Amino acid sequence: MFFKTQTRQARPSLEEQAARLRQAIEEADAVAIGAGAGLSTAAGLTYSGERFERYFHDFREKYGITDIYSGGFYPFPTLEEYWAWWSRHIWVNRYQDAPKPVYKQLLDLVRDKDHFVLTTNADHQFQRSGFDKERLFYTQGDYGLWQCSKPCRAKTYDNEEAVRRMLETQAELKIPSELTPYCPVCGKPMTMNLRADHTFVQDDGWYQAQARYAAFLRRCETSRALFLELGVGANTPGIIRYPFWQMAARNPNAVYACVNLGEAFAPRELAARSICIDADIGEALSALQTHGRMVS
Repeated sequence: MFFKTQTRQARPSLEEQAARLRQAIEEADAVAIGAGAGLSTAAGLTYSGERFERYFHDFREKYGITDIYSGGFYPFPTLEEYWAWWSRHIWVNRYQDAPKPVYKQLLDLVRDKDHFVLTTNADHQFQRSGFDKERLFYTQGDYGLWQCSKPCRAKTYDNEEAVRRMLETQAELKIPSELTPYCPVCGKPMTMNLRADHTFVQDDGWYQAQARYAAFLRRCETSRALFLELGVGANTPGIIRYPFWQMAARNPNAVYACVNLGEAFAPRELAARSICIDADIGEALSALQTHGRMVS
């Protein structure tokens, strides 16, 4: 149980904070990374503004959609329109590299450490940036996977080639009807493998990743572990933030760190073993690389 009063640490310079975090990384036996949407935002995968206009201005003009996130919930009247949207959504957020090298900077900092990533992001940028897929747990799904909408079985399907064909052939914000994907087993329409309700499919790969993550956490129970939270918002704190607090509190050798613009804080109970950096994640990781060895 944590007190509701949270600790927002005094604001030393970003360079000083980076030095503390770099030291924590170097001294850690294991680094658990919990990543939320803010990490991809810092990497340039923004869902509104100029990037939305560049890729989806025609959907805005026809349907009044104002950002990529809300477009994912739009009630398109036909499957041809639904997949015209989603094929583009998938392509620009899953099969293109992030505009900024934030993920690669993070990998450079932890590649020589025993590390594991738990993420609610579905854009696959960790693996695209070189992280070992055996060290990743995409708990909320993957834009690169489809599933049966029923679902009739716990199976997912890679979608890259199908999405590419949809992009190449769509016209007037519709895909050709013959490209509409249906479950090869029961014939129901396919849908995204994203956790939205009880129909979300957790396939064999999901459970294998969960088991690897659980094994990693067992190594963290008594070791010098760093629980590093990056860009986690308030939508689903029970997936990353609260478990990280609890695990750090149980292990007196652990350190909790959080890098999040506007949302960097820790419980009062962890004040002496926490590093909270209220800054853009990209700027913070650059400071870690540039100034991080200047340990105070």
